[in-house]
Amino acid sequence: MAFVVTVDGPSGAGKGTLCQRLAQSLGFHLLDSGALYRLTALAAEKQAADWGDEEALAQVAKNLAVRFEPSAGGVKVWLAGEDVTSAIRKEQVGMNASRVAACQPVRAALLQRQRSFAEEPGLVADGRDMGTTVFPDAPVKVFLTASAEERARRRVLQLQLAGETPDYEAILADIETRDRQDRERATSPLKPADDAVQLDSTHLGIEEVLAQVLALVQDSLSGSAAAR
Repeated sequence: MAFVVTVDGPSGAGKGTLCQRLAQSLGFHLLDSGALYRLTALAAEKQAADWGDEEALAQVAKNLAVRFEPSAGGVKVWLAGEDVTSAIRKEQVGMNASRVAACQPVRAALLQRQRSFAEEPGLVADGRDMGTTVFPDAPVKVFLTASAEERARRRVLQLQLAGETPDYEAILADIETRDRQDRERATSPLKPADDAVQLDSTHLGIEEVLAQVLALVQDSLSGSAAAR
């Protein structure tokens, strides 16, 4: 298998920015697994799927017409020919994504699809169970977190930059609810892999976090080369 770096953690911890920067620095492929669950949630919403019908939700996941398109502003995401880059980041879609992520048939439908992203020269996998379930043998695993208050503050700033007037308390409540759902779900709950390096980004900038993870990757690659 290609060299894989997994970055797990709760929403708003900075995984997306870290993984994009890592992939660019290393020349690796990038997997935003959270986008797949958000896409499933958005597609289910558009198709008026029954949220209680797990097999129906799994069919939605299996038949996703998805395309990722790199652009100057980041990665554009297309669903059935429609640019949904912004739509999949809405709070309600995020809440629904957490619901479908707790559905075992959906997870099974997306598991092999996620693993297929592991191609040479390597992969940076962003998610909540990349190191525990999808790539348990990955040589570098990171669990990135931050306090709920800091993650809510970051989300407020993001929405303000987009011209919105967000409610901090409502966003904080949503984050705490989603965290609880992710930790308590029966299938692939949010938790660090036993061999993951845990990083708290509450008081760290992206450059500091990036430098620490790049050092982990370089150490692992050097060790692999020495072993050969």
